Amino acid sequence: MKKILYLFLMLAVMVSCKDKNTETKPEAEPYTEEELDVTTNAYPENMTKIFDAHGGLDTWNEMATLEFSVEKPGGYEITTTDLKERFSLIEMPKHTIGFDGEVLWLKNLDKAKYEGNPKFYYNLMFYFYAMPFVLADDGIMYADAEPLVFDGKTYPGIKISYESGIGASPDDEYILYYDADTHKMAWLAYTVTFGKNEKAKDYHFINYSNWQDVEGLSLPEAMVWYNSENNQPTTVKNEVKFVSPMLTTVKMDMRVFGRPEGGELVQ
Repeated sequence: MKKILYLFLMLAVMVSCKDKNTETKPEAEPYTEEELDVTTNAYPENMTKIFDAHGGLDTWNEMATLEFSVEKPGGYEITTTDLKERFSLIEMPKHTIGFDGEVLWLKNLDKAKYEGNPKFYYNLMFYFYAMPFVLADDGIMYADAEPLVFDGKTYPGIKISYESGIGASPDDEYILYYDADTHKMAWLAYTVTFGKNEKAKDYHFINYSNWQDVEGLSLPEAMVWYNSENNQPTTVKNEVKFVSPMLTTVKMDMRVFGRPEGGELVQ
């Protein structure tokens, strides 16, 4: 009888322990997919605020093609750029320059010789026009810069430099100056090292003050180049106005940028 009673007690203890373990076992958390904003977390806070003030990187990254025009003597210069691949087409009154990702070409539309350097020019105006968004490209390094004081107003600065091997002129340097209240871009200082064996020390200055809305993004309506002295802007040098800007999520046919019949390879 005692053995039977002892057996019942042991079974009761085992059942009690099992129930206790079942009650205290934590339930697995249901899997939830968290949405993270990974677009701007790689940039300094002040750079992110500048992107946001101009419409945001998310909106910019949705776009596939950019086109704008500049009035030139004899007609308009029309620049079309594939924003993902950076293919380029520049249609001028007397010349056309194109880049299809591998081949840079030039076609003269009459007997006039192109006096510029296609290697230097084919993405130059695009780069200035697409500020500040091109400063989100891969291979860029950011640092604080001394502020610019012009006409009694102080503009904080961000220095832009490039990792080795990035672009045709990785030694180029830029300083973006912005309005401390609105965080919109106000000035760009830049050096030119193309074709040189060492870093340039002299900065050129562009003032950005007129903006226009293009598909929710603030892009330049005009840019004003300034003369400079001791790496400071002084007086107005010239102004470039942009007309008929177009941004679209539609990707252009790659053949648009390909070398046409009569187009010369640029070595």
